[in-house]
Amino acid sequence: MSNKVAKRKLRSSYATTIISISLVLFLLGIIGFLYLNANRLSVYVKENLGFTVLINDNAREAEVMRLQRVLSAAPYVRTAEYITKDKAAETLKEELGEDFIDFLGYNPLLSSIEVKLSHQWATPDSMARIEAQVTSFPEVREVYYQKNLVDAINENVKNITLVLVLFSALLLIIAVALINNTIRLSVYSKRFLIKTMQLVGATKGFIRKPFLVKSMLQGLAGATIAIVLLSGLIYGLNNELEGVIGFNNITDIALLFLMVIVAGILITFISTFFAVNKYLKLKSDQLYY
Repeated sequence: MSNKVAKRKLRSSYATTIISISLVLFLLGIIGFLYLNANRLSVYVKENLGFTVLINDNAREAEVMRLQRVLSAAPYVRTAEYITKDKAAETLKEELGEDFIDFLGYNPLLSSIEVKLSHQWATPDSMARIEAQVTSFPEVREVYYQKNLVDAINENVKNITLVLVLFSALLLIIAVALINNTIRLSVYSKRFLIKTMQLVGATKGFIRKPFLVKSMLQGLAGATIAIVLLSGLIYGLNNELEGVIGFNNITDIALLFLMVIVAGILITFISTFFAVNKYLKLKSDQLYY
């Protein structure tokens, strides 16, 4: 009966260690995932910024089409869509739910070109220069964009990046400490076995080997569970943010999973190495403290 209880406790200890490692690696994987997607998210947000070029009422269609082609060819432009007065009226009619033209008796809207910028140019200074350049065309009545929104997005991207770096560093320290403590507790329960093997003449390398092999297997098992959890998280985010976050970039995902596996094996290996070394250096009477 005592052997069964001991085996049950041993299995419970292994399971607790692996679960603890997997949860920590899952958190590290989330941070790694955010790092890998931070630039993509920033690009996605910035490329949805742009400006509206309002066209003079007396501008000829050929002139407007020429302006659209010029804007489309500009290095700072991702897309440039020409919206006629009639199309703008149809869109506003759908939004309002009523025909304002019948009420007013005429269409007060202007033709426009909706411009989306390349992310490198989505900064306040760049957009100010672009505004001055586009306004110089005689067909252009006004260039409109939300200046405060551009400033806020660029400032928030910087702040979020800084917070992410600090949080990642803190979480990494906590993760290493948690895994290290888990491993140390596991080795602590074997301290008398370590000393017994040492007393009968076993070398330090011979004593360390089974502990290191077992810790690496635990790290691999924890990493596998963490990868399964990360896959579920990424799949869920992919449904919510399709095209921004998900399995689209296989190289990034493979790199993330590889990082989790390497981190799991490396941290458990190093923690076990130092934990076993500690008890190899202790004297027999110190094992009881």
